Amino acid sequence: MPLIKTWQLITGSAVAGLALSAGAVVAAGPWDSGQRKAERVAAASWGRTGGGDHGEQQLPLAAPSAPGVLSPLRAPGSAPAAPARNQDSLGGALRPLLTDPALGTARGASVVEAATGAVLFESGSREAMTPASTIKIATASAALAALGPEHRIKTTVVPAPGGRIVLVGGGDPSLSARKKNPAGPGGSLVALAADTAQALRSANTDTVTLGYDATLFTGPARHPIGPNGNIAPVSALMADEGRSDDSFSGPADRSDDPAGDAARAFADLLRERGITVTGEAAAAKAPAGAQPLAVTLSTPLGALVERMLTNSDNDIAEALARQTALAAAKPASFEGGEQAVTERLATLGVDLAGARFADGSGLNRADKVSAGLLTSLLAKAADPARPGLRPVLTGLPVAGFSGTLRARNAGESPAAGLLRAKTGTLTGVNSLAGAVVDPSGRLLVFAFLTANTPAPDTAEKALDKLAATVATTP
Repeated sequence: MPLIKTWQLITGSAVAGLALSAGAVVAAGPWDSGQRKAERVAAASWGRTGGGDHGEQQLPLAAPSAPGVLSPLRAPGSAPAAPARNQDSLGGALRPLLTDPALGTARGASVVEAATGAVLFESGSREAMTPASTIKIATASAALAALGPEHRIKTTVVPAPGGRIVLVGGGDPSLSARKKNPAGPGGSLVALAADTAQALRSANTDTVTLGYDATLFTGPARHPIGPNGNIAPVSALMADEGRSDDSFSGPADRSDDPAGDAARAFADLLRERGITVTGEAAAAKAPAGAQPLAVTLSTPLGALVERMLTNSDNDIAEALARQTALAAAKPASFEGGEQAVTERLATLGVDLAGARFADGSGLNRADKVSAGLLTSLLAKAADPARPGLRPVLTGLPVAGFSGTLRARNAGESPAAGLLRAKTGTLTGVNSLAGAVVDPSGRLLVFAFLTANTPAPDTAEKALDKLAATVATTP
């Protein structure tokens, strides 16, 4: 089945897709390796009929038709679909909520109408603060602007002298050694081994030694936070994010040597296909200009962005920062990523005053962005003139439904199924930034940043109240 191109999505479907009906969810697309498909089936199952077929013989009943839940978004420059939103009413609703002690000692807030750029509410919106994982919005925007949503990352096998082949890492964070990757499609060591074995047999070769080249990325591999279950050592060659279990998201024990482990898994896959691999896989430099024996490609960059935002995937985030650096001919390191992301975002015309992108994931407390910067980037992603940035919106988790928002603004919340947002959490830091269609059909983007919060659970509840208020204030 051909991949639905994320740049073909309209702004409205990016945000209004999960409005508690199967038809609306289908509009939200795209379907990344079952991620959006799972949303569609889950949404259909909420009704009394229809939905996914979980029986052995019984076919699913037809889902009932449902009227449109949301008014169409108005295009930039068109006549207002409803009277102009009363900015005073939104401010009056948000200001008391911002005084909640659960939000700590410093707050930044920004709410903007995406189509017009009109600022509907702001408080400390230009103050640069530690954003935690909401910085992934910036990482995603920079990578998409640099490379485009259809870009794919190569992992290759090349011949080398002395009967050696070299597995060359290209920095694909979707690379997997599993026969069926639960995270979804991406680069496959299994397919790469099959193609390599076939190429070797075609050359009348059945015995090789294996080297591996992970030199594309430079600088420290370990994130400044040190060993941590939230991120593996950053490597240009890594399978299944260096996870030691069968998980594909969230914290897990990680390999100390992800490149070596990927190479050893590849050697085993070659042996399963009748190729004798002598000795142990060893680090090696691929010969310059060597033509690949076999290639495997990552999932498209747009889908990587969606996966990163939905699951708050730190490994993907750091890989995308380095891909942005490579596109700018800079070292693929923490430092090179910071320089490249900053320069690329500047080309989008956003205010970067006080901003710093010390990493791509938001785990580094040296990161600084403002609430106004985040809403500017979200508005750019909603701009019909910038379809390549659309995955920044389509990848955001859906309140009460998916990813890191599955359990937030859920149940009876008026924002459940309607609000998309990226979460951010570090000790004492909580943030939320995303988009929602308001009752009159306008797409609003928002960002709330906090510092010195006393407890994460109460801070998250306070942030969810703010976001739900943006969603429901007429």
